[in-house]
Amino acid sequence: MLLATHHFPVDGATSNAAPPVALLHGFASSAEADFLTTGWVAALHAAGRSVVAIDLPGHGASPALTSPPEATTSAVLDALSTALTAAAGGGSIDLVGYSLGGRLAWDLPARTPQIRRLVLGGVSPMEPFAAVDPAELAAALGGAAPASPLIGMMAGMISAPGLDTASLARLIPGLAAEPFTPAANAPQVPTLLVAGGNDPLAAGGEALIAELTAGSFSTVPGDHRGALDSPEFRSAALEFLGS
Repeated sequence: MLLATHHFPVDGATSNAAPPVALLHGFASSAEADFLTTGWVAALHAAGRSVVAIDLPGHGASPALTSPPEATTSAVLDALSTALTAAAGGGSIDLVGYSLGGRLAWDLPARTPQIRRLVLGGVSPMEPFAAVDPAELAAALGGAAPASPLIGMMAGMISAPGLDTASLARLIPGLAAEPFTPAANAPQVPTLLVAGGNDPLAAGGEALIAELTAGSFSTVPGDHRGALDSPEFRSAALEFLGS
């Protein structure tokens, strides 16, 4: 599966010859919504870094997920690894992942040796989709009363205008079937974990430090969305990637 990859090279006058920075967005979002219109590209360019923003499968301009095998964690990681290897162009690459993008990025250095450093924001140590029953979600999407507040929230999220609801509904059980297991593929590269001080979705994220050989943790202002957009997050990421 070839993913939509958005390239934003920096001009030679401002380049600092550091590796490009790849950006992975969150669930039911896109590279554009999370990174391209929120100041991230401009901040990275100001630091002399070229940018590669990737749309996850079933998101943004990437292909739809038409069958369950395409929606598994392994299949998504394979597609991301292929995209990152191509973006690295024979060199190394740094990676910033947020929410689902961060959860997936955790596993990527084991598949993609080109990754030099990781910044992971809004990541919980728990599998975020384990509690979502696919049959209950399908019923809610079909118009039935949601079986729980979680199902109602998820149905509303993935049926928002402009989203590929069918792909997102396939992705939820596909990821849950191969759940996030931090100890299994802990990154062996320098990793910065970032969480919003008012983000319940990233609660307990500091526990992931125990799995890392070279990890640090930073708290920034904001809830789950606010943390991503905060200048404090961008500053922490730029300092870490430039060190």
